[in-house]
Amino acid sequence: MSFLDREHTVARPGYSRWLVPPAALFVHLCIGEVYAFSVFSEPMTWLIGIDHSAPGDWKYTELGWIYSLGIVFLGLSAALFGRWVERVGPRKAMFTAACCFGGGFMVASLGASTHQLWLIYLGYGVLGGCGLGIGYISPVSALIKWFPDRPGMATGMAIMGFGGGAMIGSPLSVLLMDFYATSTDVGVTSTFLTLGIIYFFFMSIGATIVRVPAEGWKPSGFVPPEEPSKLITTAHVAVNEAMKTPQFYFLWGVLFLNVSAGIGVLGQASVMSQEMFAGGIDEAAAAGFVGLLSIFNMLGRISWASFSDYIGRKNTYIVFFVLGMCLYAIIPWTASIDSVTLFVLSMCIIISMYGGGFATIPAYLRDIFGTMHVGAIHGRLLTAWAAAGIVGPVLVNYIREFQINSGVPDAEAYNLTMYIMVGLLAVGLICNLMMSPVNASHHYRAHDDAKRGATTKAET
Repeated sequence: MSFLDREHTVARPGYSRWLVPPAALFVHLCIGEVYAFSVFSEPMTWLIGIDHSAPGDWKYTELGWIYSLGIVFLGLSAALFGRWVERVGPRKAMFTAACCFGGGFMVASLGASTHQLWLIYLGYGVLGGCGLGIGYISPVSALIKWFPDRPGMATGMAIMGFGGGAMIGSPLSVLLMDFYATSTDVGVTSTFLTLGIIYFFFMSIGATIVRVPAEGWKPSGFVPPEEPSKLITTAHVAVNEAMKTPQFYFLWGVLFLNVSAGIGVLGQASVMSQEMFAGGIDEAAAAGFVGLLSIFNMLGRISWASFSDYIGRKNTYIVFFVLGMCLYAIIPWTASIDSVTLFVLSMCIIISMYGGGFATIPAYLRDIFGTMHVGAIHGRLLTAWAAAGIVGPVLVNYIREFQINSGVPDAEAYNLTMYIMVGLLAVGLICNLMMSPVNASHHYRAHDDAKRGATTKAET
């Protein structure tokens, strides 16, 4: 398996750097299927009853933990294996992600066929979640090194695939379940197995294509600025040292608060739109609205990240937080004036900034901490996503339930939540405004490593 080693992925002269974003897309479009996992929820409550839920069938509340476990282990695996990904390179990391993600579906298939929910938790939630985390961060460092002139655009192209994965995964999953369904089988078991094989195959293609640049490589015609921006360092910070800086925790807060505000409304968008505009938005229109949000989630990743190359990462997040506060504040007003158009427009912009936040953060990390361990630092920062995946939906769902139980009309049950989101974004804005260059005492110095090595040798 030496083909997977980092030294065998160093690009030869003439290799086009534009092959690396498609390699990353092969992985991200596959693991982005996690956003489409809800299409399995209803069929998995019918595994015994076939066309209805029968005694012994699983409940929605039990199945909801599959997605939650996947997101939690995405964050945990990205944090735990980020340094390993930097060391072994993107090819071995991508192939490992393919094994975990594809294998997770296969274990989940066994769980569905034997009706053992713990096997699905283990397969899709734990093993598949590790594939999500490793696959998500595996191309980031390579992309940033290939595109020092446009790091935002490069990471945006790849992470765009994660946002658009559901656009492929959702119809494909439904098509496969319909194909495999019989009078005695809803088709989930065979669909899981087939998806595991398909995703493993295409993620492996991405692993085969990816390369890392040779030491000292620079794009043709690229000249680093003599006087870089105050917030773009030419030094490097090691991953463990980065966690000793306040900048890491400010950026953790920036990502956590931006994602918390968006992920809650994204998960509840269909029900929220129907309740806020009862009679104006029916079930079919709500489904179309969710599809539209997915498109803006995907496009926001490439557009906002590319825009950040021109105005800077800090300024981009200022736009996210200030514009987001304004839009969340007017959402209740759009319902009071019964303006579906203004509501949809506001939500689309909000979700585009939610996606844009994911795509812009790797370049922000590169600006602050350099490129040496940017993938590993990104992995640890993604614990903010895992935390937001719990906080955001809890805020939206439980506050809505509390409001309705208190006698608030359904159409107004989300108002308080929207104003809380404004507060979250205000705190995020403060975290972003606190960003400053890392103190030089945290910068990596090669002679420090040499000194530590000599000391260790002498002690031995």
